[in-house]
Order: sequence, then structure tokens, then C-alpha cells
Amino acid sequence: MATLENVSTIPLNSSSVPSMRGSVAPILGELISFRRDLHQHPELSTKEFRTTDRIVEALEGAGLHPVRLEGTGAYVDIGEGPMRIGLRADIDALPVLEETGLPYASVNTGITHACGHDIHTTVMVGVAQVLAKLNRAGALGGRVRVVFQPAEEVMPGGALGVIKQGVLEGMPRILALHCDPRIDVGQVGTRIGAITSASDTIRIELTGRGGHTSRPHLTEDLVFALAEIAVSVPAVLSRRIDVRSGVSVVWGQMHAGSAPNAIPAHGFMAGTMRCLDAEAWYAAGELLDDVVRQIAAPFGVDVTMEHTRGVPPVINTDAETSLIEVAARAELGEDSIVLAPQSMGGEDFAWMTQAVPGALMRLGTRTPGGETYDLHRGDYDPDELAISTGVSVMAAAAVRAARGLRH
Repeated sequence: MATLENVSTIPLNSSSVPSMRGSVAPILGELISFRRDLHQHPELSTKEFRTTDRIVEALEGAGLHPVRLEGTGAYVDIGEGPMRIGLRADIDALPVLEETGLPYASVNTGITHACGHDIHTTVMVGVAQVLAKLNRAGALGGRVRVVFQPAEEVMPGGALGVIKQGVLEGMPRILALHCDPRIDVGQVGTRIGAITSASDTIRIELTGRGGHTSRPHLTEDLVFALAEIAVSVPAVLSRRIDVRSGVSVVWGQMHAGSAPNAIPAHGFMAGTMRCLDAEAWYAAGELLDDVVRQIAAPFGVDVTMEHTRGVPPVINTDAETSLIEVAARAELGEDSIVLAPQSMGGEDFAWMTQAVPGALMRLGTRTPGGETYDLHRGDYDPDELAISTGVSVMAAAAVRAARGLRH
């Protein structure tokens, strides 16, 4: 396969796509240093000011002209002519205490890149650098837009703000990637159809007359009502919504009272509702308020419910998934692709895939034979060689799209 050193001799209408691996190797050390700097200075959603500055600095250093988004985030166009494809990275960190003990661990106490967004950002910076070199050789073929999106970790997600600013206008397709600590470095996970789930937040407050536990009939028994809601809401939804849609309500918070012999006047509970299917997500959301109130009604309590719509599932389209798989096989080999299970996690890239066809790739970050971490854990320590994998596959996919090649 051709390398970037001789790519200028390849006609743009050729089916031969240059290998990206040769161009990633010389910049891998620089990219790892860039990632470690981001990791050491994580920033929460909508506060990614330093992160944005570092991204812009790296892109300008590659001779590119990035555009800052409102607040935080940026995008950059590489190449000329019609836009052929977009690539997206999320840039925010989580309010999680880092527990890795790494020399480049977070200096911002209580904040860390526990979801791998520092890897995502670094990969797309590397892709931009590789594509810029290819474009200077006159061999890119079309325009590629790389988007660095803020605030993925808060619902309903920073993707909506990016879309509102018109960043996706004229974009025919878009790709993204997400770290997966269950997949080995050098492999990627793909899936046609829904690859993530819908995710909402539910907060419920109950109020009533408190009183003595010896006379519950003179009170509104809030603790009993909370317990009934906690148990019955998931059960009722499982009977009102097709069970194949995977509606899941799980409570993460519940609080009421301060003494064992006093029925409290106020109670609170919160959790998430997740769903594998977009249509069922809408249906469950419409039912939820009525179900909660009907369950609470016999107890005589007053109910205040806040149901925050999160994100729908990310739907990977056939053609865009195929584009990733063709690129992965060319860059990593025939055995590099594994079937990714549908995750119950939410991902605001879903809003982008509702606007244009797209696909999300799972990037393997587990050292072969090493420990399997989980995302959103303070000890998550991805293998940095995944950066090379991500840049190679995403750049190769972008080149195929920029050249208008079929999969």
C-alpha cells in the first residue's frame, strides 16, 4: 500500500489509499505528550478553556486555521471543495477523583479524564495533522471537518450547541470514536444500528405531613411511598413498554428522614432511565409522569417530578460503519474488528447522527493480557498506543470519504 511519502503520485480517482501508519509513527511521541498534558489539566463541561487553547495551538502548529466555537470547543477544515465528511471528538472531563498514581495525574482535584476524552481529542488532533500533510501533497481530494465538541458529559449534551451553531451544515456524514477498555489495543469495535442507549435523569420529591411512626394513619408515609415508587416504576414500565426495547430504571439516590421513630415530611429520590430503542424511549418518557403519580396517589403525598430528557441512542448507519471497517482492515488487518455490544450508556453524539448519517467506533484501550478497567472510574488508565490505532483508522476513513471512494 502506498505511503504518504509517495502519495502525490497517486491519482485522486485511484482506489489505492495511502497507509496512515507511516505518518502516525513520527508524531506518536508528540501526541502522547499532548494527551498527557490534557490528562494532567482536565476541565469540566463548558469550562474547557485551556483544553480549547491547547487544541487550537496544536492545529495552528500544523498550518491549519481552526475556528473557535461559542464558549469552548473548536473545529477545523482541511482541504478544499465540498465537505465530504466530519469527524468529532469530545473534550470534557468528569467530576471524579483520579486514583491512577500516574506522574501526569490530574492536578485539578476531583476532576479527571475518566472516560478517555483526552484520548479522543488527541486522536483527532493527530488525524488533523496527518490530513494536513496529505493535503499539502495535493492528494486529499475533498474537505474534511474535524470537530472538537465540549460538554458531552452533561445532558442533553454539548452536541446540540454545536449543531445550533451550524457546524454540521453541508456535512454529508460524520464519524466519532469512544474508548473501550474491554477491547484490546489494535482492535476496534463496530456495530450497525443502535450502539448506545437513550439516557434520562429522573428526580422525584415527595412532601406530606410528618409524624410519629406509631401513628402512620395520621401522616402521609413518605418512606413507604418512596419505596413503592422505587420498586413499582421499573415493574410497571416493563409491562407498558415492549420488553425488547430494554427500558431500565435504576435509582442512584434516595433520602428521607433523620430518626427511626419519625415519619419525615420530605423525601427525595433520583435515578436514570435508559432505553435501547428510540421509539420506546419517547413512549416511556410520556408514561413516566403518570406512572409515578398513580403509584404515589394512595399515600396522599404531594409529588414533584423533574424528568430531564437526555439523549437518544446513537444509530450507526450501514455505509458509515462500512467506511470504518474498510479503513480498519486496511490499517490494522483482517482480524482487527470485533462486534461491539450495544451499551446502556448514553452519548450525545446521537444528536449528530440524527442530523446526518454517521457511526461511532469503539477504540480498544486494553493492553493485551492486562487489566480490564471500566469507564468513569478514577483508576482508568488506557494504553496510549490506542492513539496510533485511532489516528490510523479515522484518517484512513476520512481519506476514503474525501476522495469519494466506495467502501
